[in-house]
Amino acid sequence: MNKVRLGKTDLMVTKTAFGALPIQRIPVDDAVRLLRNALDGGINYFDTANTYTDSEKKLGIAFEGIRDQVVISTKTGATDRKTAQAHIENSLRMLKTDYIDLLQFHNPAVLPDPEDPNGAFAAALEAKQKGYVRHIGITNHRAKVAAAAIESGNFETLQFPFCHLATEIEFQLVRDCAAADMGFIAMKGLSGGLLNNAAACFAFMQQYPTVVPIWGIQRQEELEEWLALDRSGIGLTDELKAVIEKDRAELVGSFCRSCGYCLPCPAGIDIPQSARMAQLLRRSPYEQYLSDTWYEKMHRIEGCLHCNACKSRCPYSLDTPSLLQANLLDYDQFYQEHKRA
Repeated sequence: MNKVRLGKTDLMVTKTAFGALPIQRIPVDDAVRLLRNALDGGINYFDTANTYTDSEKKLGIAFEGIRDQVVISTKTGATDRKTAQAHIENSLRMLKTDYIDLLQFHNPAVLPDPEDPNGAFAAALEAKQKGYVRHIGITNHRAKVAAAAIESGNFETLQFPFCHLATEIEFQLVRDCAAADMGFIAMKGLSGGLLNNAAACFAFMQQYPTVVPIWGIQRQEELEEWLALDRSGIGLTDELKAVIEKDRAELVGSFCRSCGYCLPCPAGIDIPQSARMAQLLRRSPYEQYLSDTWYEKMHRIEGCLHCNACKSRCPYSLDTPSLLQANLLDYDQFYQEHKRA
């Protein structure tokens, strides 16, 4: 399996990497089996976070005794030294390891200050000096914060959304990371599920030798698909280019990436799903969204308080309340048409 150097970390990781957020949704035995099958299939890089409920624990069980065969990155959202220390210690326990290959600051609104003795960065540096953390990176959904992280020179990797719906902003971040010898870890390669052609997504990523996509994997069939694509070494064919062009024509612009930073909603609206319902109805099996449960969920939008909390928290500066209203209108029209049919 193709491996690439993850920037100045010098870690050699598989270009096809395993995003371990989805395994929190499956039983322990199933998750352990899936993780070991991924390793047996050639994947050596696994990305998790301490906020992904029991994901770290499942990785710890799966790789106990074979820790040297895998590269593991995890994350902390701490902003102060004491909390960051507690997060690192707990991650080490959950992962059943005495070191973390890559500790990432998890989507901070502002960069952690390495000069603050009471800040989270100080805890990461201390852990690195003691050998508990080998490398320090950052994840983000805000382009300005990501650009500042690259310019600061304080981080060895950047994890940022990147897929074939990318704009010039994301392409520039990839170039800037390469120039700074920072590893670029691509999250949301399927754009939160809106992109449904795995081959097109995979082939797109192969154009960027410094980009390491982490594919969120929950099922054995998903794992097998990514492994098969990796073995095939598929490039961008004319057919796949046409898929990408169609996706970009339909989706580039103001669409919800389903990052979830708008939550919680005081009106109980499932914003990440509801704000992109129009696309989901047309790009995935829609029958599940015509259920009584989803009808009720979508109509929670009518109870929107217009507090604009979701809008203020959106890293993509979307007008979320307006987006929700537009999706409700589209949903009701779709619902009526297909219920009558």
